[in-house]
Order: sequence, then C-alpha cells, then structure tokens
Amino acid sequence: QVQLVESGGGLVQAGGSLRLSCAASKRTPVMGWFRQAPGKERDFVAQITWSRGITTYADSVKGRFTISRDSAKNTVYLQMNSLKPEDTAVYYCAAQPCMGGSYNYWGRGTQVTVSS
Repeated sequence: QVQLVESGGGLVQAGGSLRLSCAASKRTPVMGWFRQAPGKERDFVAQITWSRGITTYADSVKGRFTISRDSAKNTVYLQMNSLKPEDTAVYYCAAQPCMGGSYNYWGRGTQVTVSS
C-alpha cells in the first residue's frame, strides 16, 4: 500500500502561481498528477520517474507546469505558473507501482480554483 497526501491547492487569480505537494509513504517507479474539472473526466497532467527524473506533460500544461521530486522527503511537487481559469479542477496525486503499469494508488485530491 502507498498513502499519498496532497496539499497546496487554493484560490488564485489568472496569471498567478501555485505549488502542489504530494507526500508519499514510499516511493514507486512513477508518480503523476491528474486533474478533474466539474462534469469532466479525470485527465493526465504530468508524471515523473523517481529514479531518473524523466518527465512527461500533457500538451495543455507544457511550458507552464513543472513536476519535480525530492527524494529526501518522498515528495513530488507540481509547480503551476501562468494559471488559467480552465486549470480549475481537483488535482490528484497518483503512484504507479510498476513501470509501464497502471496508477493504482491515489490521493484524495486538492482543489485549485483560478479566477478570471
């Protein structure tokens, strides 16, 4: 089992920044961030491999969001800059226990609201 706890969400104006954190009870090969807006499906945002720090981003956030990890703290971050109202969603941290497998562990989510 892997426990994931997100923090750092909140209300911000368009163009602003937020940093989300995800504290993991233990490391898994891949960690990711997803988001779900009201009435929409949960979408992939970004992921990072723990060992080599290889990152992947959704096209909608490339150049604005940065995913990173702190091995000493078993924590993954999502730095979000130039936020837009369409970034409003609940953001979820997820863990993939096997490289190339599924995201089997999820946090409870943190709300991000971007006002125009």
